[in-house]
Amino acid sequence: MNVRIIPTKPFADQKPGTSGLRKKVAAFKVPHYLESFVQSVFDVVAAPAGSTLVLGGDGRYHNREAIQVILRMAAANGFGRVLVGQGGILSTPAASCVIRKYGTHGGIILSASHNPGGPEGDFGIKYNTGNGGPAPEKITDAIFARSAVLSSYRILDTAGVDLDRIGRQMLGDMAVEIIDPVADYAELMESLFDFSAIRELIDGGFRLCFDAMHAVTGPYALEIIERRLGAPAGTVINGVPLPDFGGGHPDPNLTYAHELVEIMNGDSAPDFGAASDGDGDRNMILGRGFFVTPSDSLAVIAANAALAPGYADGIAGIARSMPTSAAADRVAGKLGVPCYETPTGWKFFGNLMDAGKVTLCGEESFGTGSSHVREKDGLWAVLFWLNILARRRLSVEEIVHRHWAEYGRNVYSRHDYEALPSDVAAGVMAQVRGRFADLPGQRFGDYRVKFCDDFSYTDPIDGSLSSGQGLRIGFEDGSRIVLRLSGTGTEGATLRIYLEAFEADPARQKADAQQALAPLIAIADEISQLRQRSGRERPTVIT
Repeated sequence: MNVRIIPTKPFADQKPGTSGLRKKVAAFKVPHYLESFVQSVFDVVAAPAGSTLVLGGDGRYHNREAIQVILRMAAANGFGRVLVGQGGILSTPAASCVIRKYGTHGGIILSASHNPGGPEGDFGIKYNTGNGGPAPEKITDAIFARSAVLSSYRILDTAGVDLDRIGRQMLGDMAVEIIDPVADYAELMESLFDFSAIRELIDGGFRLCFDAMHAVTGPYALEIIERRLGAPAGTVINGVPLPDFGGGHPDPNLTYAHELVEIMNGDSAPDFGAASDGDGDRNMILGRGFFVTPSDSLAVIAANAALAPGYADGIAGIARSMPTSAAADRVAGKLGVPCYETPTGWKFFGNLMDAGKVTLCGEESFGTGSSHVREKDGLWAVLFWLNILARRRLSVEEIVHRHWAEYGRNVYSRHDYEALPSDVAAGVMAQVRGRFADLPGQRFGDYRVKFCDDFSYTDPIDGSLSSGQGLRIGFEDGSRIVLRLSGTGTEGATLRIYLEAFEADPARQKADAQQALAPLIAIADEISQLRQRSGRERPTVIT
């Protein structure tokens, strides 16, 4: 086996965020850039010789080329076998499924999630550990530390493999197994949900539309929704994964999934609409002319969990990210199970799930999932909703309204200011933080500030501390304003403002969210001076 040791220099910008290393495609095309990061990963995880690795991505531009490089490096670093999705395709939840099912040492996932693709777009890479979840901070910190001193990498001097031919191929002494990227995941979904009830619902005339946004979930949705569940051909739209996502932005929200939104608001709208993102871990749920917030979606799934066979025995607990509304907390309280509030980032849920503390998890950023894998899972959430609809035989809107009537409504919205100059975003955060000393007790109209803090989290399983996770302003009536800088973008900074108010009166629960939250929106602007500092009159995205 001809292994080459290639000299390289440290790259100063290879610190992984909560979702791995994300940069523009051009950065990953810089000679030795990808290789240096991958070698740093292999050095840190120190897999025993002969270990098995899972490898795949969302099919975005540069995916195939990166996979060939990683395979040659895995062979040079002593791996005995790599499981690769056919065509280089593996959704993020499917990769977690495969890691767990086959007990591999871990996996490398190539994705920049919901960020745009193409030659001018974004690319990303992350390592998932043997539990199927994203590497914890102690590992990502060690990877970054290693990248800062790396002087060479190991790679096999040979041609690549045929990524489209299912079966075993040899790369030096390492076996490369090209696997069906959908089969294991589809089998898992069929074990969790009542497919016969969903098929009966669809056979009875129930219509749905799933927008794969030319991203990775296209093949998964076609196999499960159209073939296994019997939905008519054409139910899945934009179902062919494309390197540039068809020129779109594969983020399933009301702004970027505009084609689906128009369908669901049309005169002949189907009964149910859903979309997923670039790598398949996010979801948006719609009824006819009705949007379900991710926070409400998590709460509804939790309240109806026992309707799905995989959760018929109940749930151990719920976890939600701090910016996510407290709607799930109310369900947990009624069920008598704990609800954990964690920082944003799915890896924080992993310890809780591994310890058996929680079954369901969710983030307001369109991520929902459970302990079936260790990633959020867009198509899983869609199937859970279909299971609920099949069993309850109500519309999406009716299910949500009845939920509000029982638990109360946490009126909620997120305002995203994307691609802000980094100094402007930092200035806004500093402005709010500087007000913390004088805000408690201050009154803004009907709202009186109860507390202010910068959220920190001590992991109840391993005791690790994560600080600086978002600025919270809590009011005496339970309303909240949260400000947080997102780590998912690659250009400038994304500032997110989360607004939440509780409404117990059923007569007022159906009000438009932006109108109901208008006083909090004004308070947030007054405290942060956002419009003055940024020059922006409105958010880039409102959800």
